[in-house]
Amino acid sequence: MKIVYYEDDDTLFIEFQKGHIVRDESLSWNINIGYTKDGIGEITILEAQKNGLYPLQIEKVLGDVA
Repeated sequence: MKIVYYEDDDTLFIEFQKGHIVRDESLSWNINIGYTKDGIGEITILEAQKNGLYPLQIEKVLGDVA
């Protein structure tokens, strides 16, 4: 997995897996998903910071919580 933020363009690029993109799908004007033959390959988000999607908040779960 690779996450890159391009500050000059306010674009967030998330690559889940490498591979040839076989289909693109726009969820809205600023979110695009690129699919490989094996599933989601990448997500591109335009105006990520402006729309509150960057910086990312990533939580890690440590063990089982009882």
